[in-house]
Amino acid sequence: MLKFLVDECTGAKAADALSKDGFSAKYVGRAMKGAKDERVLQKALEEDRILITNDKDFGEIIYRKGKPHAGVILLRLEKDFPEDRISTIRSIIEELDRETLKQKFIVASEKGVRIRP
Repeated sequence: MLKFLVDECTGAKAADALSKDGFSAKYVGRAMKGAKDERVLQKALEEDRILITNDKDFGEIIYRKGKPHAGVILLRLEKDFPEDRISTIRSIIEELDRETLKQKFIVASEKGVRIRP
């Protein structure tokens, strides 16, 4: 089963929707409110959870600082309402297999999805 850690900026509604869909999803705002980004990324790695975020700082932490991760889905949506986030997350999960999601940095926008190692 895929496991997710949903960042504070992405919202509790996204985590709740994933849980209702049968996934193991934790919300940073409940589990570790106010934690620094590096700590959030470390927690996701420790628990083998894919991090879902709207915060592009995670790209810098991973690619410039070389921090390992279990997988990241970065949402870069122009229409950035909870329903849009949830719909985009669900589409990514439906379209991509588990191996594509794990340990990849995925950027999702209205223009499409980019996958980086």
